[in-house]
Amino acid sequence: MKKITELVSRLSHSLGEMEELSKEKFGFSELTITQMHYIEIISKLENPNVTELAGELKLSKPTVTVGVDRLIEKGYIEKVQSDGDRRNSHLHLTEKGEKINQMHDYAHNRFAELISETMEAEELSKLEELLEKLTSKI
Repeated sequence: MKKITELVSRLSHSLGEMEELSKEKFGFSELTITQMHYIEIISKLENPNVTELAGELKLSKPTVTVGVDRLIEKGYIEKVQSDGDRRNSHLHLTEKGEKINQMHDYAHNRFAELISETMEAEELSKLEELLEKLTSKI
């Protein structure tokens, strides 16, 4: 178990470094990793409301509201009032938010490329299988 913990830590650290390098490369160094994660999830959920975002992040609605407000101030997302229910608003990425999401995807793709470059096809297939099994439990 100790070895797995160490390896997970190293992987997490390496991915974090890749994301930090990507932030610098694309000029988004004022964002935190948490803010980047909010943007990624908003994109994945395709314009959720704050309640849906909080549910996906497994955080309280007030906590998410604070994070959303900061991203609105920085110009990465905007709240758009629902056409169907004027009491409800949905979160949309701005052009700036779309760019940061593309950068985040770039970091993940680059990390996957580095993994692919170090393994044979059979090893990659087994790794995919194991990661699928692992992520289905998370």
